[in-house]
Amino acid sequence: MNEKSAAAIGAAPVAPARPNGSADPEFPESGIGAPPRRIGAPPGRIGTRIGRATARRVLSQLGHDPRTVAMLVAVPLLLIGLLSAMFSGPAFDRVALIMAGVFPFTIMFLITSIAMLRERTSGTLERLLTTPTRPVDLIGGYGLAFSVAAAAQALVVVAALYLVFGVRTAAGPVTVMGIAVLTALLGVGLGLCCSAFARTEFQAVQMLPVVVIPQLLLCGLFVARAEMADWLRVVSDVLPMSYAVQLLQRAGTTAAITGVFWRDLAVLAGCVILALGAAAATMRRQTR
Repeated sequence: MNEKSAAAIGAAPVAPARPNGSADPEFPESGIGAPPRRIGAPPGRIGTRIGRATARRVLSQLGHDPRTVAMLVAVPLLLIGLLSAMFSGPAFDRVALIMAGVFPFTIMFLITSIAMLRERTSGTLERLLTTPTRPVDLIGGYGLAFSVAAAAQALVVVAALYLVFGVRTAAGPVTVMGIAVLTALLGVGLGLCCSAFARTEFQAVQMLPVVVIPQLLLCGLFVARAEMADWLRVVSDVLPMSYAVQLLQRAGTTAAITGVFWRDLAVLAGCVILALGAAAATMRRQTR
């Protein structure tokens, strides 16, 4: 059957056979009957590239939004300035040190949950999920972008505590900085996870009194955990912010790195990983 007769009856024309040694990638040098080579990068590598591109795009969007930059940098400094007018001496050192973890945690939760919700409602996330990529790659991209923002915010806050407000702690600034960054990453992980359960930005903000405020009330910020009722102390033991505040309080009173310090640090890091894993598991293939 030639090409004209094939076209006449509506069939696809038969491609002519190519000899061995042809440059056509579908016909390798091993022979016409050999299976064709796979062309293009594996899906896992494509997903990694898409994740990196997503991280760069989100960081660019955050950097070009003056309100987001102000919330990341200016708002924590203004709040710490208010605290310096309310407290003085060791009392200010103690409160400001804890706020170095509380402010990044709360602000990053808000920014991450709202920004991720916009990605869902605008259809950007749904389009990305149609590409050969995995949810874990996308969460990695979003997590990387927001983690860079969280680290930058924690760095600014801790630097201002020591250089501007003159806070003195037993542990060094590097230790405090590490705890503050990890606490901010906790806010990122919880924000990514909770954004899956919100349909509007208002619903995302409503997650704040459900997820964040109970942790602030029970973390030992207002009442020592040892003085709480038994059932409240049990609830406090399963909230990650309790361990973050405990780490910061210990950094303010002692420079020794004990086993309890490493235990609390491991629990906090585990909660961050768990929150990011839950965010990847709750990522839907379709937005409504």
